[in-house]
Amino acid sequence: MPTDWRTDRIGAALRGENPTVLRRLTAGFAVIGDVQFLPGYSVLLVDEPHVRRLSDLPRGKRLSFLSDMDRLGEAVEHVCQRLDPAFRRVDLEILGNTDPFLHAHVWPRYAWEPAEVREKPVWLHPRTRWTDERFALGPRHDVLRAAIGSELDRLRTGTRPERIPRLG
Repeated sequence: MPTDWRTDRIGAALRGENPTVLRRLTAGFAVIGDVQFLPGYSVLLVDEPHVRRLSDLPRGKRLSFLSDMDRLGEAVEHVCQRLDPAFRRVDLEILGNTDPFLHAHVWPRYAWEPAEVREKPVWLHPRTRWTDERFALGPRHDVLRAAIGSELDRLRTGTRPERIPRLG
């Protein structure tokens, strides 16, 4: 019986079986988040499943991972700015509290977020937002996925950005 890709996200990405992968980057995989209560939420997964923290990587690979995190953050920023006029900024986090592998969160932040969490860490959003099926990743996010992937490609090659219709 095949295993669920969620139990081994990095291994599944390496095997080409992780459906959230947007692009293979230098030191990891850019993936779109399982939840999209903040549209554009993405994660950078290290490409070595045994690596638990940034300091486990040799310096060159560590710098590549941080560069990949920067590129993913910039891609999410550019796409979210074009898709939603209420976009404010991107938060970047390497936490390591729950998942036992190195990964970085890329959170777009919006003016329409509830006032009590708008200026605070994403983790203070109500727990229901994390489990509500309305925010689960699905086909309605295909335009967003494609846009972030294209922007990652554009940032790698330095080409002009494509026009993306606003979501709404």
